[in-house]
Amino acid sequence: MTEEEKKELRALKKNVYETLVNVRLRLYRKHADALATDKRIKVYIDGLLDNPDRHNLYEFLKIKRFFDLLDAYKWDAKAVKRRIRLYECLRFSGTTGRRRYKLTPVQVFQFAHIFGFVKPNGSRLIRLVYIFVPRKFSKTTFAAFLAVDDLLFGDNNAEAYVGANSYDQAKKCFNEVRAIMQDLDPSEKHFRINRELIAFKDRGRDSLVQCLTANAKTKDGLFASLAILDEYAQARNTASKNGADLKNVLTSSMGPRLNPLTVIITTASEVIDGPCFNEIEGVKRILRGEAKNDSVFADLFMPDVDDFEGDPVTWHKVQPHLGVTVQEDFYSAEYEAAQLSAENMLVFRTKLLNIFTINEAKTWFSYEKAAQLCGDFDIDKVENRPPCAVAFDLSVKDDFSAVSYTIYSKMEKMFFSHTDYYFPEGQLKEHPNEALYRAWAAAGYLKLCKGQKIDVRQIANDILIRNKRLGIIRIGYDSYKSPELVGILSSAGAKSVLLPYPQTYGNFNLPVEAFEMLAYEEPPRIKLNDNPINIFCLTNCVIDEDNLENKKPLKASQYRKIDGVITMLMTIGHLYSYEH
Repeated sequence: MTEEEKKELRALKKNVYETLVNVRLRLYRKHADALATDKRIKVYIDGLLDNPDRHNLYEFLKIKRFFDLLDAYKWDAKAVKRRIRLYECLRFSGTTGRRRYKLTPVQVFQFAHIFGFVKPNGSRLIRLVYIFVPRKFSKTTFAAFLAVDDLLFGDNNAEAYVGANSYDQAKKCFNEVRAIMQDLDPSEKHFRINRELIAFKDRGRDSLVQCLTANAKTKDGLFASLAILDEYAQARNTASKNGADLKNVLTSSMGPRLNPLTVIITTASEVIDGPCFNEIEGVKRILRGEAKNDSVFADLFMPDVDDFEGDPVTWHKVQPHLGVTVQEDFYSAEYEAAQLSAENMLVFRTKLLNIFTINEAKTWFSYEKAAQLCGDFDIDKVENRPPCAVAFDLSVKDDFSAVSYTIYSKMEKMFFSHTDYYFPEGQLKEHPNEALYRAWAAAGYLKLCKGQKIDVRQIANDILIRNKRLGIIRIGYDSYKSPELVGILSSAGAKSVLLPYPQTYGNFNLPVEAFEMLAYEEPPRIKLNDNPINIFCLTNCVIDEDNLENKKPLKASQYRKIDGVITMLMTIGHLYSYEH
């Protein structure tokens, strides 16, 4: 995040806080009936406005949005009260056994915002919910309650689904639902309570609750009324774990429902290339007023831009149940433990501070640094045919291919690098990264090739067209993967500039160290084209060393691609070794 972006967020928080404080009494008088639904709604709002340092920007924006919606929609106090009463009558798991709990003010506010607003046609306004909180916020009991409520009081044929990426995670929430229903019907006279399904035995009501996982073999025939996605931030777009697909399957089955509800309950993770990271960024834009969708409720608990991670004030800001479901000394003990290793600190930041974080000790570049290197460089606006090194890394059909173009400006004493990414359109369906790649393609960041495999003629044509604007001095490639494209380019007259680039540690050591030097100068002396796939590739890299201390980037995991980094480094290597 740039300093300018941080400045804007600081100003936004200051403005929204001051506005709410100045109109607080007027808003309370105007919406007295809604606030009277439960006194804890006002207690929660007062808690924010009286203690601004303990609450983040998005909590204040959520309060503003609440009052804006009260101006625009009808309020259903009965719907809120009924659910509060039901929750406080049920028994949930706890450290001393199963017991009843009173809802905290923040939980009452969540219930109110989700269930209180009604559209002109009588249906509930809120259809999509994001509860983005650290561990130990009572997420499981909240989710279990929603499923029980839908089972007992939803549509006659309600279908509530509790889903997660892993079976164990999905079962954790579902087991809480089972335990509640066994409390209510210990002899199973009225309900069938199985390992993964709860359904009515009584005639006249066909509602059910079912446990699902992202890799369930079949999800055909669903007619969901409620979809709960637990720990959605862990979802990856992979063949075995496609959380986005599970969510899409469930939501797409809701069409005829009058009051469908999808609830995402999650803590942050190190998966920034999964669906959750982008969706959280999207709901932030809604809360900031940059996008409009009144059917979404988002409760986001995280630090503000200037917060110190070791400050108890920050801990209270990110964990609204500190002192309630989390002991006061828990965070201080965990922060001390986090100082012992990068792995501990990663867990502290993701699970307790609720920040999407890549393990900085393992990755070559942080997300922020990688983003800083990308800018408004457009290779197709370069003039006077400057010397340019090109390199390509090809896949056949299963993943994207990359082609990088790098030039050096003597006038600016800077390197500029542009990378194009290609993918065969016929391989998108059911690809592990389908959702991510389709989003990139729709935004123009990923070029799609017709058919089932990479179209090397399309890539060759793009290189030859660029040659009219650029003075291509070298075209580097991996000789084991590129014979067809090399042949096409050779036939087109590029034989003299084609040069294999062996993929050894020794060949990558110079460009790796050169790129680090260029990237970490202030300001950086290399600029990449503004494409999120560049950031994706850079943050997926770890630097490995051989026994001679030669460095080469490797993938951080099997799920991550680094092809654009490899080709960019190949071009830097060619530029540094090129003899005029």
